[in-house]
Amino acid sequence: MNNKMNSLLKRVLIACFIMSLSVNNLYGQEMWEELAEQWVNDDEDNWSQWETYFEELSEWREHPVNINTVTKEQLERFPFLSPQIVENILYYLYKHGPMISLNELWMIEDMDRRTFQYLQPFLCVKAPEKEEYKPDLKRILKYGKHELLTRVDIPLYTKAGYKYYSDEVLEKNPNKRYLGSRYYHNLRYNFHYRNQVYVGLTAEKDAGEPFFAGQNKKGYDYYSPYLFIRNIGRIKALALGNYRVSYGYGLVINTDFGMGKTATLATLGNKSRGIRKHSSTDEYTYFQGVACSYKLSDRWTLDGFCSYRKMDGTVDDRFIRSLKKDGYHRLYREFEKKNMLNNHLIGSNLNYNGKYCELGLTAVYNVFNKPLNPEKKYYNTYYPRGKDFYNVGVDYKFFWRRFSLLGETAIDKCGVPVTMNMLRYSPKPSTQLIVMNRYYDAKYQSIYARSIGEGSTVQNESGFYIGLETNLLKYVRMTCYGDFFYFPWKKYLVNKAETKGVDGLIQLNYSPTYELDMFIRYRYKNKEKDFTAADKTKQTIPYIQQKCRYQLNYTLKDKLVLKTIADYACVHFRGQPASNGFLLSQSAGYVFSALPLQLDLSGTWFHTDDYNSRLTIYEKNVLYAFSMPSFYYKGVRWAVNMRYELNKHVTFQAKYGSTCYFDRDKISSALEEIDGSMKSDLYFQLRLKF
Repeated sequence: MNNKMNSLLKRVLIACFIMSLSVNNLYGQEMWEELAEQWVNDDEDNWSQWETYFEELSEWREHPVNINTVTKEQLERFPFLSPQIVENILYYLYKHGPMISLNELWMIEDMDRRTFQYLQPFLCVKAPEKEEYKPDLKRILKYGKHELLTRVDIPLYTKAGYKYYSDEVLEKNPNKRYLGSRYYHNLRYNFHYRNQVYVGLTAEKDAGEPFFAGQNKKGYDYYSPYLFIRNIGRIKALALGNYRVSYGYGLVINTDFGMGKTATLATLGNKSRGIRKHSSTDEYTYFQGVACSYKLSDRWTLDGFCSYRKMDGTVDDRFIRSLKKDGYHRLYREFEKKNMLNNHLIGSNLNYNGKYCELGLTAVYNVFNKPLNPEKKYYNTYYPRGKDFYNVGVDYKFFWRRFSLLGETAIDKCGVPVTMNMLRYSPKPSTQLIVMNRYYDAKYQSIYARSIGEGSTVQNESGFYIGLETNLLKYVRMTCYGDFFYFPWKKYLVNKAETKGVDGLIQLNYSPTYELDMFIRYRYKNKEKDFTAADKTKQTIPYIQQKCRYQLNYTLKDKLVLKTIADYACVHFRGQPASNGFLLSQSAGYVFSALPLQLDLSGTWFHTDDYNSRLTIYEKNVLYAFSMPSFYYKGVRWAVNMRYELNKHVTFQAKYGSTCYFDRDKISSALEEIDGSMKSDLYFQLRLKF
């Protein structure tokens, strides 16, 4: 008994000492937003998926998980946690019992400052329940929490698509004007009971879409209802309505988030596994129906899911010519593609989670109501074609001391294989060495596969990746990688087979104190691309991109957070003049002591030769809203973001942002064209919790 008391007293004293060194809430918030920014920055092709990921990160922060009842599956949701850290957290809780402060995370083996800063905003400390019980409806309704959130975006300008045109003009060209108002609006309702029951509805109207009028009489253009239950008896997860699933390393199915090559090496290739609710505004990457995960035993889990949903696309009498993924229904021609095809999907996953290995078997079958047959182009010879698609994959992960071997191998209905394999070596907690090989056959066909690679699909690519992450000095951390890739067949804007390229990155982080953190990053990419010369001759030659960023984050007296960014980009075809871009940005976040108010200000100056040398940074927005503007040409932008908590039930947020161009009197083109050199927007959001 005395030993237990001494151990508890020791933990209390250590936690109190570490508490004096802890970071403030504002800095913790900036850290996870910075994490999202670094991962999203160079991945423009998948920003719709990143927006969903950002919304989920925001939700996790608003509803933190109790560290004393956390499960392995919950910890694996956080993409910045390595498998070793997950195991160490669970072992610490098993050995020492419930934590009394989040600062006890410092006492966990392999926990470093950066991981602690990323993880802290998503966790809380509560006493664990004294007894386990199955929740009944009466208890759920009594103790459940409701949340209602609404957002409206107001543009302070008029695009060409909203201007007045006479009936005669619109009769000749009905797609010359958007059918709805220029305002964006969404509504979210969420009910949750502990971390076991979630019920909700997300509704969205994009700018330009009609609302209770014209082509849309049902109000919002998009509705996403869901019911999600987890960890009740042997049912690990049960989803009704809209949901997402991901298994293995994405070679068979992945509607979740893949961090890609720019992730931290400690989490590169983290396994995606399981069923999740779909509560975001993404109108493409989800399924509709039922999904269930059932625990067969302590080591074995069986999942099953089926889906039926209508999808947007271009359809003629015989074939589906294309899938429409953007979710916009603003014009007659866009409504002509709405819900024009049906997709049935059924699949299952059998998973074994052992002490020294993890194994998974995934099978997915999906069928369209008509054959998918895109119009033949030079680059889409091997695009998915047919009415039905069948994929089976085996994923694996083996542990031995400081080594781990992981990967997945899959085949389609024609027996065409793809495989991704990775060897990870960690001689000490602060060091990761990774070697990865991938082979995605050009003829492999899967509608929902997505994994690590240079391309956006699991097809037509081979590659070899090597990366290193380690501490060079006491406060200096280095991350570097080189990815060498090869495309056996032609690609979009690459009218030549058997092209190759290289993607390399080196980043140095310097963090001597909790208040100061800075990094400098250089990225080089060389890949072949079509080029048209002045005499109209075409050839495929190397297209070279070089980007450099310096960033400094500084926290002052637990109230003020400053962030400075300097960006440079240089892009050109080999032997051709370069396009250069420069950007300077300064932002500040401040939490007032006398008022429940947080204020964020940012200002950006940019100067680029053209669109090719555009530069992108993350910009703080209202809750659940993702903002990653691209800057090109010459101009400045500034924004102010305000968050006011009236009380524990009501929170109001507002943002004003304005971009002014120095070198043009028109912005954008076609229906998005704006007369003038300035573009300003207002965002309002109201959140009620009860």
